[in-house]
Amino acid sequence: MGRVMFIGFTTLDGVVQDPDGKDGSERGGWAFRYGPEAIAGDKFELGAIMETGTLLLGRVTWEKFSQLWPTRDDEFSTRMNRMSKLVASRTLESVDAWENSDLLEGDLVEEVSRRRADLDIVVTGSGSVVRLLQDHDLIDEYRLLVFPTVVGEGRRLFEHPSQSVNLHPEKAEPVGAALRLVYTCNTHS
Repeated sequence: MGRVMFIGFTTLDGVVQDPDGKDGSERGGWAFRYGPEAIAGDKFELGAIMETGTLLLGRVTWEKFSQLWPTRDDEFSTRMNRMSKLVASRTLESVDAWENSDLLEGDLVEEVSRRRADLDIVVTGSGSVVRLLQDHDLIDEYRLLVFPTVVGEGRRLFEHPSQSVNLHPEKAEPVGAALRLVYTCNTHS
């Protein structure tokens, strides 16, 4: 059985909004203050999952990524571009702008529940997708890069959980300026 994994950048106070500053929020850009090496490469240790799993993105994140990743040709970017991608959107008609992208047909919760039986699904960004998966207890693992910054306001990973979330720590290690934390959900043990 596969797993559903969320990967993302967060501040010490749990804000996930605008790590690169491109959304124009007042306190955005916090992850990039530590230089490009702080976020470059396979910081989330996806490894083989990039070859065998699929990336699940909401429309806004997919649109940003589809403009960014295809223009890059380093080893990690090549793997990102080759990775299978599912796009959850009610408004997009085409996802041809980024190779290996397919629109997710049907109900998001049902499709993720069905597909996780056979493969790993990696969700990044995509706040509304993450919240819906959290509400249906479908996230098995969180891999977070926590930056030593407190911004005080902005969207958080666990904004308004519909239920308690019990996590089991698997790993904590420094990765440049950040700390990589890996948690599994106790309900999926």
